[in-house]
Amino acid sequence: MTNCETGGVQSFIRNSPLLRLILIAFLVLILQIPISMIEGVIRERQMRRDQAIEDVTSKWGRQQTLIGPMITVPYIVEIPEKDDKGVVTIRTETHYAHFLPEQVHTVGTIDCQVRHRGIFEVPIYEMTLDITGRFAPPDFSDWGIDSDRILWDRACLTQEISDVHAITNQVTLGWNGEQIGFSPGAGEANAENTGIHAALKGRMSAQEYPFSYQLLLNGSMGAFFAPVGRDTRVEIRSDWDAPSFQGNWLPSERTVDRNGFQATWNIPFLGRNYPQRWKGNSDIRGAIASSVFGVNFISTVDHYRMAARSVKYEVLFLVLTFATLWLFEVLTGVRIHSIQYLLVGMGMCVFYLLELSLAEHIGFLVAYLCASAAIVILISAYCIAVLRGIRRGGVIATVTALLYAYLYVLLMNEDYALLIGSVGLFVVLGTVMYLTRKIDWYSFGKQRV
Repeated sequence: MTNCETGGVQSFIRNSPLLRLILIAFLVLILQIPISMIEGVIRERQMRRDQAIEDVTSKWGRQQTLIGPMITVPYIVEIPEKDDKGVVTIRTETHYAHFLPEQVHTVGTIDCQVRHRGIFEVPIYEMTLDITGRFAPPDFSDWGIDSDRILWDRACLTQEISDVHAITNQVTLGWNGEQIGFSPGAGEANAENTGIHAALKGRMSAQEYPFSYQLLLNGSMGAFFAPVGRDTRVEIRSDWDAPSFQGNWLPSERTVDRNGFQATWNIPFLGRNYPQRWKGNSDIRGAIASSVFGVNFISTVDHYRMAARSVKYEVLFLVLTFATLWLFEVLTGVRIHSIQYLLVGMGMCVFYLLELSLAEHIGFLVAYLCASAAIVILISAYCIAVLRGIRRGGVIATVTALLYAYLYVLLMNEDYALLIGSVGLFVVLGTVMYLTRKIDWYSFGKQRV
């Protein structure tokens, strides 16, 4: 191939708008390599944060979930068995019946603080709970269980606590006017669960059983309760000013201000999916565990989640920025080398690292402003030289700044992200179509050969 022919091919590649678009698309694909590495950094930092949280909470107290109180009463079941010779023998087994209270009223105070492990913050709390209510007498009458098979002397009251090692007081049960000490463990029928129990031997002959006890617990991240009463009422007061109410029920009353929050839940038993009493082993325990409600103590903005979300829009950002540079090529005749496209793209990739690293120290909003401002200045200064004009560089700066403002709106409005993104793409496409409406694409390459 002669030099003339080689130059002609190079000139065609350089001036063909279609080939330029294909090359730009290839550069966007190349830039996914550093982006994937940045996503790995985000995951690694998030794992380090989670490890720091686990390190603190494992010693202080994890998220607390309270299920109870409930009464457990063992009873004897006789099972006839026939051997190979036809001889019938009776085998006995101990089964358990469980009874939930008629009323439960929990009044709690949660004092929060933030502990630090390195640069990571972990919300922890001290919780005081005053739990009162009453039980009806356990009723076996419609189960066909003989009264002499019921082991009343082994009945106990159980309070399940997810992280029992964080109890900080000696808990005493007020039971129908008597004081009974709690023992470790959730009782013989609930050995797989963690909690405390109180033996009710000789105390199961009244017409009703009012109870009360106080729990002092350390915990972290959140506090949750199960609606075990026929009528359940939970009142929580805390100095945490950014609560996230979660679970199957939201508070019926709540007040949140800079001094903290107050929340009240009133839950009737008709709103849950399990009865007041059951016997034997069943799936009811799972239904109770899945019915919890309460509050999470979280930061208002999780900068790792926000950083991960912002990276998801990186392809859109690269395409729009490269499209702007490509429009300058089309409209002004200025030629931009592929390496210059690549350097601009690398600058936009660095934004995500700046955003993440700064957010760990100064918060997401300030970090986002600083990182976006730094990248806008970097790219606009570079484009002033590449495009040979301050006004042209100013256009790139304006477009880039608008893109980062647009991204922030997307991040802050997760529920409307699809709508905002669709409208934004429509506007961009319309702008490109308007600016290139008069270009003769068939003669575009020939004009520059």
